[in-house]
Amino acid sequence: MLAFAPLHDAVGAAGAALSWLAGLLEPLAGGAATAAAIVLLTVAVRLLISPLTVAQVRGERRRAALAPQVRDLQRRYADDPARLQSELFGLYRSAGASPVTGCLPALLQAPFLLVMYRLFTTTEGGTGLLDERLAGVRLGHHLTDGLAGAAGPLFAVLLALLVVLAWWMSRRIRRTAAETGTVAGAPAAGPGAATLARLLPLLPYATVLVALVLPLAAVIYLVTTTAWSALEQAVLRRPRPAPAGADIDRR
Repeated sequence: MLAFAPLHDAVGAAGAALSWLAGLLEPLAGGAATAAAIVLLTVAVRLLISPLTVAQVRGERRRAALAPQVRDLQRRYADDPARLQSELFGLYRSAGASPVTGCLPALLQAPFLLVMYRLFTTTEGGTGLLDERLAGVRLGHHLTDGLAGAAGPLFAVLLALLVVLAWWMSRRIRRTAAETGTVAGAPAAGPGAATLARLLPLLPYATVLVALVLPLAAVIYLVTTTAWSALEQAVLRRPRPAPAGADIDRR
């Protein structure tokens, strides 16, 4: 049990932070104060790791700029996959476009996701969080508990938001892979890349499936963090304007 003491302490701290935020928001949000606190805490954590997300996007742009060289290497070493992979990784390394950077935001979110999962699915936090309500529905309510009253419309709206966000992010994954010539930061011509390229765009929809078995509090967290990811993609990965004078150079 001692091995799980840090997790228990983290869950307790997260529960205390949520209770504190809910207390601050209660005059404004009323009965929705705890749900609003979940949203604010999730946004705060995402803001903390946003510098890593910016670094991830910069790496993607570097890889996109290398796309012509990548295609040239793919033509030159089409019959030598091992040499092709070595040359591609060497190209990315020399340009400072490390694939590892793209994994850091997701890796750092994992511990927070674990803490939130424990907090929203157990009484470990000791704050009575799951007994709080949103639109009359307990934050500990599952879909399997029934859809009577406001539960049906509330879950329907949240799940519909997750489906729309998953569709949008799936499309962005395909577009990024096409622009950079990489799959999850690795060369698109590497071993298993074709299979990975088919599976990665489906991953955002896993959030919808997970939401089907989680309590309302956790679904609110999932919608918030997924919406934040979509917003980051829309802002950070928006097309950059052409440099001044580019039109003149093409004349």
